[in-house]
Amino acid sequence: MTEAPLTPPAAPSGAAAVFGDRMPWARRFAEILADTGVSHGLIGPREVPRLWDRHLLNCAVIEDSFPPSTRVIDVGSGAGLPGLVLALVRPDLEMHLVEPMLRRTTWLTTVVDELDLANVTVHRGRAEEFVGSLSAPWVTARAVARLDKLARWCAPLLDADGTLAAMKGRSATQELEEDRPALDRMGLRTAMVSEHGASVLDEPVLTVDLTFVRASTRPGRSKGTRRRTQR
Repeated sequence: MTEAPLTPPAAPSGAAAVFGDRMPWARRFAEILADTGVSHGLIGPREVPRLWDRHLLNCAVIEDSFPPSTRVIDVGSGAGLPGLVLALVRPDLEMHLVEPMLRRTTWLTTVVDELDLANVTVHRGRAEEFVGSLSAPWVTARAVARLDKLARWCAPLLDADGTLAAMKGRSATQELEEDRPALDRMGLRTAMVSEHGASVLDEPVLTVDLTFVRASTRPGRSKGTRRRTQR
């Protein structure tokens, strides 16, 4: 017998300020996460009551990291956090979701189709498999790995002068200090911790923003699970 989908909580008052006219899409994504997101094992059932504050808004508020109409790669996208949320709140962004697991990329593609997100491409594979075929001015990731390991995977996907915006928790500054020697060996140029969403979240989201000294790699078109073009 199939279990009934869990019911996501009502959106908090601050959500409308963040999502604006994209709120209907955000609400639908919350319903999908509470339903097939749980049944497919992308999020745990205990996460459903805190979908908005811990996941949707948590991801949406970092949209202020990115300039208009830029390309962003989300490495280890999983349940589309933050990639699908950023695509919802910022339809001007060209989002590329990189995820190695087939069942996750299949689910992501289904959600992209259901939400009619023309600005999203889903790619199945590990980040290192796309070096030389996919790059962007911005790469982001959430809850994937420590900074030193994450940078090894993500920095090669950056365009020249690109930025890795790594979502981190309260220990962001400490982790940056601890991993700084390894990052320096990778050619770290600048590093800073940025705060997002202080006006709508009890605890602001932190990103560690890293740039590296490296040669630019001109990308070709990678093989994605689904290629969507701007309409």
